[in-house]
Amino acid sequence: MKQINLKNMTLLESLALLSPNSSKNSLRSWIKEGRVQVDGRMVKQPNFIVAEGQLVLVGQRKKFIQEGIEILYEDSDLVVIDKPSGLLSVSAAYEKVDTAHAVLKNHFHPRRVFIVHRLDQETSGVMVFAFNEKSCTELKKLFAAHDIEREYVAVVEGKMTQGQGTWESFLYEDKNYYVHQTEDSELGEKAITHFKIKKASRKYSWLLLKLETGKKNQIRVHCQTAGFPVVGDKKYGAQSSPIKRLCLHAKLLAFHHPISKKKIKCESAIPDEFFKLK
Repeated sequence: MKQINLKNMTLLESLALLSPNSSKNSLRSWIKEGRVQVDGRMVKQPNFIVAEGQLVLVGQRKKFIQEGIEILYEDSDLVVIDKPSGLLSVSAAYEKVDTAHAVLKNHFHPRRVFIVHRLDQETSGVMVFAFNEKSCTELKKLFAAHDIEREYVAVVEGKMTQGQGTWESFLYEDKNYYVHQTEDSELGEKAITHFKIKKASRKYSWLLLKLETGKKNQIRVHCQTAGFPVVGDKKYGAQSSPIKRLCLHAKLLAFHHPISKKKIKCESAIPDEFFKLK
């Protein structure tokens, strides 16, 4: 991935400096395909103004399969994908066909695809699946031991003033699939979320969140309990859904490969629509 520090010019002009031998049509196609990021944000507007000090990154050509799923990394043992919002991770009682797992099984047939973890249906971002039982078992061990790096980005309702901190509680799920927070260690399982405010406006706050544990709906419940529900999360207290989706995105997944032990680090650009909230 190439990078360059630029200032006060359009994104298209910035790319022309970054890659002087490429045609304007090629540069526009890079932008349209979502290969260009400015400070970690995917930008698809050629006339976007790059401010002084901002970093422009151009990634490799993306590989997409069905349902808009992007392959971020693939080898003989595992595959890492960028799951779009609205797509189920795995089958549920009400949906067994249109899932990320089903798409991968179809695409990689006759290879087997093993489920390692899940993302909520309306959460977008990085997920890993395994191609064999050994890789699946070892990856699950990494998740269970919290020996894996996971970063999320969320936009929440309200202006947060505490710059950073940690939310720690016990969570349990009721028979209606609603997750509750409790202080009772016998009733729930421990959940730990570290948060840092990246910026805040009068109406919204943009958070970087790191999971120490990975319980169902953990971030959503912790944000709700703190009084700042995730934008678009009607289930856990949000008052509105201005961009018609849950504003939660799995930005980064990093771990040591279960077989080769090499460090794998996969990132997904922050959805551009998150920046439409002012």
